[in-house]
Amino acid sequence: AVSVKAPMPGNILDVKVQAGASVKAGDVLVILEAMKMENDILSTLEGTVKRILVKENDVVGTNEPLIEFE
Repeated sequence: AVSVKAPMPGNILDVKVQAGASVKAGDVLVILEAMKMENDILSTLEGTVKRILVKENDVVGTNEPLIEFE
């Protein structure tokens, strides 16, 4: 499965998609707070969200998978 990974360590502020959702490249998937800045984590591809691997307030590390696509 293809997954979108965290580009840096931080806290998950919000998850903008749900499992089963169709997304296009450039859609905001997750908002990640790192170093007191909010970062929109964007989809790099068009597809269907298979699994959400994080939830609000989770702490993630660099390259940790956030969302899996079918």
